[in-house]
Amino acid sequence: MTKPGLHVHRALMLCATIALLFAALVYTVYAANLIAFPYDYDQGEGFEVQDTALLSQFRLPYLDTETYPFYSSNYPPLFHMLAAPFVWFFGPAYWYGRLLGYAASLLISVVIAQAVYRDGHQNRWIALLAGLAFLSSNFVYHIGPLFRQNIMVVAFEALAVVLLARAFPRGDRRGIVLALFCLLCAGYTRQLAAITALAAFIWMFLRGPRRALLCAFGFGLAGGLVFLWLNLTSGGQWWTQAIVANVNDFLYDQAVGLFRLWFGLHGFLLVPAALLVMVELYADRLSIYSIWFLATAGLGGISAGTWGAGDSYLVPSIAAACILSGIFFSRMLANAWRPSRLLQALPLARIASLSLLLVPALYLGYARATLKMPTTGEFAAVAALLGVEKNVSFHTRQDEPGFYDSATWMAGGYARIGYLLTEADHAAGAQIVARIEQTDKPVLSEDAGFSIAAGRDVVTNPTQLRNLYLAGQFAGDELVRMIEYQEFGLIILRAQFFPPHILEAMGQAYVHSETIFMNGFDYLLLFPRPAYEPRVAS
Repeated sequence: MTKPGLHVHRALMLCATIALLFAALVYTVYAANLIAFPYDYDQGEGFEVQDTALLSQFRLPYLDTETYPFYSSNYPPLFHMLAAPFVWFFGPAYWYGRLLGYAASLLISVVIAQAVYRDGHQNRWIALLAGLAFLSSNFVYHIGPLFRQNIMVVAFEALAVVLLARAFPRGDRRGIVLALFCLLCAGYTRQLAAITALAAFIWMFLRGPRRALLCAFGFGLAGGLVFLWLNLTSGGQWWTQAIVANVNDFLYDQAVGLFRLWFGLHGFLLVPAALLVMVELYADRLSIYSIWFLATAGLGGISAGTWGAGDSYLVPSIAAACILSGIFFSRMLANAWRPSRLLQALPLARIASLSLLLVPALYLGYARATLKMPTTGEFAAVAALLGVEKNVSFHTRQDEPGFYDSATWMAGGYARIGYLLTEADHAAGAQIVARIEQTDKPVLSEDAGFSIAAGRDVVTNPTQLRNLYLAGQFAGDELVRMIEYQEFGLIILRAQFFPPHILEAMGQAYVHSETIFMNGFDYLLLFPRPAYEPRVAS
């Protein structure tokens, strides 16, 4: 291409870099805003804080849900173990778990950039854009800075895959052991990592069956011993709470909606990633990145359709797509392909010339497709310049924050979060805590953060009780009795995820007398119903 063409290429690459850096800036502002918020933002964060607090006391969070405080976790312990030392110095809090999540997302971005640089002919600019593209994803934006294990598991998965890509073909034992250790860590961070483990061992078997079988044996032995220890130490509750309780109903519409959204947001990178998979399949050898991408897109997409799942289930496929598309773009620009009859039939030199304009244009298109940002305050001028306006709403209050999300909030399972929290949200949380402090009795709250802030027991985990109930593993007689006898001074509901008979008991023995709006949700405060006679025997 001529010099003017190269200048255009560099100008477009600079524009793409600025666009993706802006996405990273918005992400950082969002993370900082969440880190400063002392209550639940995403449903379930408070129970992750409670898991961390229990593990800081060297207690497993897999408890008997039939006895007070009727609490248990359904997640593996590693993420909470990483956060547990913070409890010793700062007590139970949200900020350090959210900081760990944000740091993990940055680590994934760096790992992606390193993989693209290493396997993409050392194109630093494409490696940078590939790493930034991960942070620009709406799905990553949602889960990154939360006190959840969702992004940490992807960090371990990405590390394992990138390490294996280099270590296994070379027979590097230390590298393989380190990669398998990361894969084991991923599995005990979140059960969904089994998909990545499956992809990794399929690839290893294709490259070296004997070595792969040896690795599988060692990996299975180590993982099985940890599993057995957790089950024995918890008196069998690990199996019930973390395995049995995670079998949920499949929602077809949710799976299809999330898959369409996944493609609509990330198509500018998914198509090049799929093209590289085809090139490897027909003219080269399938890389671990390709098998990882296919497995996490297919199986992860199906898993995203289960009740309680969501867009986080597709994040590993986005990481894989960022790597594959980055390598594909680098090879296009360098015209560096392994010789084959299929590729020789293509005008590769012309494609390389056109890619100087096409590659940055695709990254620019991706940046626009994944755009999400506040539309008020310091971002108002930028929003006006970009021509975007608030397009999501709570429909419940006038002072809601302005926020634009290219994904909208239409797909089921897509988290309705991302906006910045306001002083009104902080004040509302403090108001709920004040209500708790007004009673001397235990409090049953669907968000654990309020009880933690008030120094009270965290009673129950509603989604866990629901899952156990549907699996035939929860009766709840004692909890119903406590509700019937109004032994809770206050009940706080947000999504009403409790099993039906628990909600029915609440409706009989308690009366809804106050609603406090916080963080986009109506929190219903239920107080003991006057002159109520319990129906159950003491």
